[in-house]
Amino acid sequence: MQIDKRRAALQYQNKVNNAQGHFFEGAIKAACALYSERERADVDKTPEPFRVIEKGRDGIFKGRFTARAQPDFQGTLAGGRSIVFEAKYTTTDRMKRDVLTKEQQDALERHAARGALAAVCAGIGDKFFFVPWQMWRDMKQLYGRKYVTAADLEPLRVRFNGAVLFLDYAHDVGGRWISGADCDMEKWRFKDNAKAETAQAEINGSCHAANGVQP
Repeated sequence: MQIDKRRAALQYQNKVNNAQGHFFEGAIKAACALYSERERADVDKTPEPFRVIEKGRDGIFKGRFTARAQPDFQGTLAGGRSIVFEAKYTTTDRMKRDVLTKEQQDALERHAARGALAAVCAGIGDKFFFVPWQMWRDMKQLYGRKYVTAADLEPLRVRFNGAVLFLDYAHDVGGRWISGADCDMEKWRFKDNAKAETAQAEINGSCHAANGVQP
């Protein structure tokens, strides 16, 4: 009887976790749609590889999901820089570094090495964070352990309005955790800060000219 109760509790918790995970993913997709509409980025959920095992009648078939090698979300920021990130959610009070598989970690490392904005979009309870891959990778050195809490990640908390706004931090974020760009979101669009500053100068110049003011 005790075993049955534990099994029932575990099944219930798994259902809660799955439901929360689907909600989290949907909230990220809502942000993707918003950013696309505002021309800030075009980011999409990466389809999960699926293989048909057996075909039946009337379009019915059996299949299974195969191992994923690509990050959960991929796309392009306005300005041309690619963005890739994993989405992870927990109903507990902490998230372990190794919630990412080795394959997922390797994929983020490869993308980051080639100049992409690589990160982990993490949900812990009712708070959401966008953690640069380099910080996630070096979690042990930064936090002294291989897990983080919502309090640890508070400086990296992103805004939430029904959508997880992963490109909009709730706080001013400093530091240089991302190779080639600081944590100013407007500069994250580019791998190279100089390009970002040139682009911003051009934008400012265009605005001045439009207002009849020489740059």
